[in-house]
Amino acid sequence: MNLWDMNTIKGVLSRHGFHFSKSLGQNFLINPDVCPHMAAECRADGGGVLEIGPGLGILTVELAKRAAKVVTVELDKRLLPVLEETLAGFSNIKIILDDILKTDLKRLIETEFPGQEIAVCANLPYYITSPVIMRLLEERLPIHSITVMVQKEAAQRFCAQPGSRSCGAVSAAVRYFAEPEILFQVGRENFHPQPNVDSTVIRLNVLKEPPVHIDDEKDFFRVVKAAFGQRRKTILNSLSSGLAFQRETIALALERAGIAPNARAEQLTMEQLAALSNELSSENE
Repeated sequence: MNLWDMNTIKGVLSRHGFHFSKSLGQNFLINPDVCPHMAAECRADGGGVLEIGPGLGILTVELAKRAAKVVTVELDKRLLPVLEETLAGFSNIKIILDDILKTDLKRLIETEFPGQEIAVCANLPYYITSPVIMRLLEERLPIHSITVMVQKEAAQRFCAQPGSRSCGAVSAAVRYFAEPEILFQVGRENFHPQPNVDSTVIRLNVLKEPPVHIDDEKDFFRVVKAAFGQRRKTILNSLSSGLAFQRETIALALERAGIAPNARAEQLTMEQLAALSNELSSENE
């Protein structure tokens, strides 16, 4: 089926009485080149793929052509009969009706991909982009890469280099778990209904070990959140407002970490953020 052809799409949706849901961020691709490109970039040839939100199954089909098995998680039960039609003929696809934010991902992977390291590939609804990506990373699942289409501005945040003006808390958090890279752009005209924003496909290459040594991960993420919580403030003022430490203690930790108190969070490297976190962790001992 030419699932990027509008007449085909309308026919399928009409047969099953399906209507788009704005609340679920449902926009479907109508460019035939995007999904094959994404499927190739996720590097899942002969392996397993976890997909999130199959939509009409356009990307699912391309993944199934390359992977040994595709498990796709869909929240909207109205799409099940649509997917039964569009994915007919593929024996290596399994659809799971569930909320990806509530799914027991470790159990799912152990059950569906025993002993395998898998890839994640998805056209993510914009409203759940950050929660889904951070959950995939924080749970340390047996995943080698996460290839996703996200809103263009979100892609820039995920892939921002520490020490750059566009870096934020999510940028530092992503780089603790993975090496992110921007793959290609997808304009809004490639979707139906057409959204108000452009998209970008990125890949997060999951690291076996963090790039920096951290004494306490919870402390590290607390420091990162506080540091970027008030971007216009200096690092000393941001941390003083966001952490339960005396201002003098934070000033001393900054000095020991080699960070100027008037620096701003986006100027700090991962190594500096780690050093600062470790200095403050030592104060809790």
